[in-house]
Amino acid sequence: MKYPLTDTASVVQRLNQLGARELGSEHEQDIYFASPDRDFAKTDEALRLRRTANRLWLTYKGPRLDPLSKTREEIEVELTSPAVFEQACDLLEHLGYRILVGLYKERRIYELDWRGYTVKVCLDNVSRLGQFVELETRVGQPELTTARRALQSLAQELGLQQSERRSYLELMLEQLRRLPPDDLLPQE
Repeated sequence: MKYPLTDTASVVQRLNQLGARELGSEHEQDIYFASPDRDFAKTDEALRLRRTANRLWLTYKGPRLDPLSKTREEIEVELTSPAVFEQACDLLEHLGYRILVGLYKERRIYELDWRGYTVKVCLDNVSRLGQFVELETRVGQPELTTARRALQSLAQELGLQQSERRSYLELMLEQLRRLPPDDLLPQE
């Protein structure tokens, strides 16, 4: 679940009071692709390459499974080197996938045990979009409702309101559609 963030300090303070463990920070670069044979926006899927300082991977995100959260199947393939990352990008482009958009974010990561679940709490500063908090846990289909309720109660405990179901990709594409064409051209 994702929420817009207006007061980072109070969320961090509350996480500390709840005994959350800070796991560190990272910069993430995401490259999203458009499929040559179907419209991912219509099928509610995504394909991306992600790069951090310590990790490179390809991720497929399936359609949302739950009407109240961003729950979806994810398949991740670890890439072993920057050269392999570039080869994966080239391979996708040769198969007809095209780069749709790139996203950059700074992410502070916490982990918290909450109501029987290990929850990853990410404080994200996404370029051009602003600040968000993501609450995530991994569960099987039978636990979906219980896990969602646990995340909702943690959000309430952290003072978060108005869950945002749109992905960062959807938010960025929406923002780009609103820009005048001149703002999309490279500046000299």
